[in-house]
Amino acid sequence: MSDDLTLEDVSRIIEMAWEDRTPFEAIETGYGLQEKDVIGLMRRQLKPGSFRLWRKRVTGRTTKHARLRPEGVTRAYCPTQYKHR
Repeated sequence: MSDDLTLEDVSRIIEMAWEDRTPFEAIETGYGLQEKDVIGLMRRQLKPGSFRLWRKRVTGRTTKHARLRPEGVTRAYCPTQYKHR
């Protein structure tokens, strides 16, 4: 894992990892962390029970891997997720 991540970066990576529609490839593109690195970061940063819950949630989830997504789905978030108020 990159040592030059700020606390804000770590926070955003954790947020992206929890999001259902954000694939690991988006995290790798933005922060240079492969899926195994994200798993390691989550293991270190989350409480053990939260980590187990997260792993259960993302394991096998097709939206977390770009190659498993249905054809035509290219976005990393829901269209209504970042509405301007």
